[in-house]
Amino acid sequence: MRAITKALVGVTTAVGIAAGGVVTAGTATAAPAPAQEHVVSADVAPLAVVNLGLTREEARKVQRWLATHWNYNGAIDGYLGTGSWKAFQRCLAKYWDYNDEIDGIVGPNTIKALQRLLRANGYYSGAIDGIAGDGTRAAFKVWANKL
Repeated sequence: MRAITKALVGVTTAVGIAAGGVVTAGTATAAPAPAQEHVVSADVAPLAVVNLGLTREEARKVQRWLATHWNYNGAIDGYLGTGSWKAFQRCLAKYWDYNDEIDGIVGPNTIKALQRLLRANGYYSGAIDGIAGDGTRAAFKVWANKL
């Protein structure tokens, strides 16, 4: 029983140290975290950055391409936000069968059109399914680095 208690105290201490400190050398317990409010708003969602696995430098390449060809006039900051994706959706609507609103939201229709662009350029061979999975992200990364 003594060995179990020592092991439990040791584990608790290790967890306490990993969490940022130990209150006592005995059994430390953390107070429950306060409940966080979840905000669901149409105004908040479009502001999200969706780089689809690109580094900031790769995203800057995409933004420069969008500025040159698709009337993107936002910051070249490496964060593909609403403005970047609106410009990209204009491209996707013209050439890659994107038929949804130009709203800057990266939903399944945006991803499908992106997959068509990537496939037509030889970077993607997966399904046109609107899911930004590993294959889509890898192809997007290769494409961005060719810009």
